[in-house]
Amino acid sequence: MNRNIIDQMTEGYVPDREELTELLKGGSDEYLFEKANELTMRVKGKKVDIRAILEFSSYCRCRCIYCGLRADNANAQRYRLSADDIVNTTLEAAQAGYRTIVLQSGEDPFYTEEIICDIVRRIKAGSDIAITLSIGERPYSELSAMREAGADRFLLKHETSDPELYEHIHRGDHLSDRTGCQKNLKALGYETGGGFMIGLPGQTLDTIAGDLLLIREIGCEMAGIGPFISHEQTPLAGEKNGDPLLTRRTVALARLLLPSANLPATTSLGVIDRSQLDLIFSNGANVIMRKVTPWSERTKYEIYPTNFGEEKDILTARKELEQYIESLDRIPV
Repeated sequence: MNRNIIDQMTEGYVPDREELTELLKGGSDEYLFEKANELTMRVKGKKVDIRAILEFSSYCRCRCIYCGLRADNANAQRYRLSADDIVNTTLEAAQAGYRTIVLQSGEDPFYTEEIICDIVRRIKAGSDIAITLSIGERPYSELSAMREAGADRFLLKHETSDPELYEHIHRGDHLSDRTGCQKNLKALGYETGGGFMIGLPGQTLDTIAGDLLLIREIGCEMAGIGPFISHEQTPLAGEKNGDPLLTRRTVALARLLLPSANLPATTSLGVIDRSQLDLIFSNGANVIMRKVTPWSERTKYEIYPTNFGEEKDILTARKELEQYIESLDRIPV
């Protein structure tokens, strides 16, 4: 039965929530991964897009109970990069060969519409690198101004499609506000990214099925799907981390649901199990991100515990990532 549904999905069939939930239980993984890889090869080929990510502020107004940057975490290390540092680091990344930069921060109101627009304009004046903003929810007017300034893409994960669970983990914020912002991004012509966690406490397979259907409904051109990792300085300290195999299964289903979408191999998957990160590229993933955040601040941006590795300059780190992609029989872009 599962194989029949998978075959139909490769031809454009959209399963209902119950069918997706059944697929998420497993039992047909090898076949699912094979079909997801075949579709990826057909649509994306062997190319893996390498994208730079610059985390420019660890301040956040939000109180999300899974995140180490939450406003209530008095032990979090806070920093803000200046506009000059953001622009100069991005231009250095462009010189190193990156074609896309993800400018990411906590939801930090310090960076006003005017500041973000100025940063975007200065980057565009100095390079042709594509700019993805990942700065949380913003009013329509601000999103419009940033788009007009030259921002190309916007990443805004919904994290869970269950309205009650969303309000619980986001301390009273509403899922409808998040999805409304995503729809605004689509209306403004942004290449829109979404995504969610696997293994979030309180999540079920039915919830994940809803997550998959939601990113398809929104029409996400990119979807970041990675495992939950507990942080000791949050209310979810000690909770079980997300399952890497279920993460891979979900990414494969996302590929079948959104054939042309860009699906990253998320950093969190590699933190839990590096071997699973290697496998995700044959399960539907076609993007990987590499931090270009200055080393003086990099360890302070800790959404979840991670290994920051050894200090390397931007160009060296990119060349090493290219070699890694090539070792997986893929072509770094």
